[in-house]
Amino acid sequence: MKIKQDQLKKIQDQQASVSKILNEVGYLEANKHGLLHELAGVNESIEQFKQKLEKEYGAVNINLEDGTYTEIKKEELKAGSDGDEKIKGVV
Repeated sequence: MKIKQDQLKKIQDQQASVSKILNEVGYLEANKHGLLHELAGVNESIEQFKQKLEKEYGAVNINLEDGTYTEIKKEELKAGSDGDEKIKGVV
């Protein structure tokens, strides 16, 4: 006993589509994984450079548009300058 040829063809096509999609998802996940590693490296580099700047200028907020900076007061270092979580040293 067999199912009709057109029914078998439909099942085979559906399975091929599922396989293709799962393959593409795997490819995207692999790319995502690589990009997350790259991001971690950039974040590490940022932290290292921030430490270097802090050694040179002390605790400061830097305006990224023009490079000016203002000192961070001790109270701001404890609580954050406005209570928000933001990258110390970057405005």
